[in-house]
Amino acid sequence: MPVVDVDTDELRQLTGHEEKSDDELKDDLFALGLEYEGETEDGLLQFEFGPDRLDRLSVEGVARSLRYQYGDDRGVYVPQTNSPDWTIDVDESVPEQRPYVTGAIVRGVNLDEDALDSLIQLQEKLHATMGRKRVKGAIGIHDLVMLKGTDLGEREVGTESGPEAVNERRESSPQTSGNSISYRGVDPDGERFVPLDSDAELTPAEVLEQHPTGEKYADIVADYDRYPAIYDELGLFSFPPVINGRRTEVDEDSTDLFVELTGTDQWTIDKMCNIICYALSARGGTIEQVEVETPDGTLVRPDFEVETKTVGHDRIETLLGTELDFEEVVDLFERSGLDATTNLGDEMSYDVEIPPYRVDVLHPVDLVDDAGRAYGFNTLEPRYPDVGTVGGRHEHSDLERAVRERLVGLGFEDMLNFHMTDEATNYDRMNVEYDADGGDDGDTALGATPPVRIVEPYSEDYTMLRTWALPSLVTVLENNTHRAYPQDLSEVGFVAHEDDSENTGVAESHRVAGVLARYDATYEDAKAKLQALCRDFGVDLETPAAEHPSFIDGRTAAVVVDGERVGVIGELHPEVLVEHDLELPVVAFEFELSALE
Repeated sequence: MPVVDVDTDELRQLTGHEEKSDDELKDDLFALGLEYEGETEDGLLQFEFGPDRLDRLSVEGVARSLRYQYGDDRGVYVPQTNSPDWTIDVDESVPEQRPYVTGAIVRGVNLDEDALDSLIQLQEKLHATMGRKRVKGAIGIHDLVMLKGTDLGEREVGTESGPEAVNERRESSPQTSGNSISYRGVDPDGERFVPLDSDAELTPAEVLEQHPTGEKYADIVADYDRYPAIYDELGLFSFPPVINGRRTEVDEDSTDLFVELTGTDQWTIDKMCNIICYALSARGGTIEQVEVETPDGTLVRPDFEVETKTVGHDRIETLLGTELDFEEVVDLFERSGLDATTNLGDEMSYDVEIPPYRVDVLHPVDLVDDAGRAYGFNTLEPRYPDVGTVGGRHEHSDLERAVRERLVGLGFEDMLNFHMTDEATNYDRMNVEYDADGGDDGDTALGATPPVRIVEPYSEDYTMLRTWALPSLVTVLENNTHRAYPQDLSEVGFVAHEDDSENTGVAESHRVAGVLARYDATYEDAKAKLQALCRDFGVDLETPAAEHPSFIDGRTAAVVVDGERVGVIGELHPEVLVEHDLELPVVAFEFELSALE
């Protein structure tokens, strides 16, 4: 969970409540869902909160929420924006892996040491959360005075851009209208610039090899043929997502800022930009739009569009467990930083406006949560439900538990593996090619069904939901080659695959799987275990000959329970064993858990 360092003196100043003690602020913040975690060596209070409210990653965002809680502010606040004077031109040379850019100009910011520390913390916390460690989105904040905008055709490479020109630029560079900078690709050994915390001019490749920050984030751009770069007339001043140039470094004397973000998703970097702009607005900054000229058209940013969602009155009362009149609900929304209008009809509802800095409101239930916090969850009176129920284990859970216990009794070690995997583990390393049109029928090999993919995977190791359980157990055997044999492992686990006949488009089930790894393992050993399991659950087992690419032909059979084909059993193919560095025979089985009901 994210932890934010808060200067309570700053918090009192930004909220306008100098009379609040630290203990009172802790109680008020706890009501908002921020839990006190301790103090830093510098005396800052640390608060942990749910990762949904990323607008509270800075003291400015926390103060904004408190002002709504205190009733000092109400409804949706959208900063006024001035017309664009700067343009970001997106060149066709931009790396296709990082095509998106957004930004804003903020003028008249009051930066002191505390404000600058807060801005840096917000930037790094956004990198760690929404930005996925800068992979999905990265922020660069620059001193606008140090930039010289121009038409793209007039930029001269090699103009003075070293640290020695910094003070001269700050003193002698009033801005003119019609300024343009460029987001483009640069060769790894291309143009040199002076990165932050350095005195030497380096190429992008040298930054990745020689600069500590470059080494830390080198993996993000390691596979790029050209690196992302942002230029003004004087040359390269930002190497996203790695590091900014020293020429445009922000300090306490900076009053006008240029904020730029690049990433792999436009919505993500636009929302990150909004959060930054709101924080700087709280420091007295005036937001100025920029035009982003892309090959597909022109965007005007920041995007402060207000979204609207609808929630019913009955749903609010049901979820909160209390009766509320219409005016009270509108008041609760306004004290949450939202605006609401009532819809009179057969069912009373509210159209609720959501400010641009909120990234967490994905469903009407999120609006009910806001209303509940404004009402005060401690104020809600507990009541017994209208229907009496007795808790108990679900029949499906009882079956799972019974199967696990019986497998352990048969000598297996019970495993609990991840449901997510990657295509190589699920298919390729098991000699399986998935059937794009396949389903759970007799014509499709077990596990060869089409995968449910993760749209934006956090890791290359987890790009899909597994379609069968045996690859997980074989991977465990691969990781345990240093341990003694025999190794008999089993799992009762979840699998899924695409299925258009399902309402969700996904077919889900639970499987029983087992592997026996030993020097004398045979098909008969696996079948004996399976027979004993089926006998304990009173079902009839048949094992007619079958084929499966993961198993040896002639030593493979279908698992048929009570006349229905539900799985496969056999000796793993030598190619599968070699792929997993296994040097002794392995026999295995897998079938549907529901067959034992």
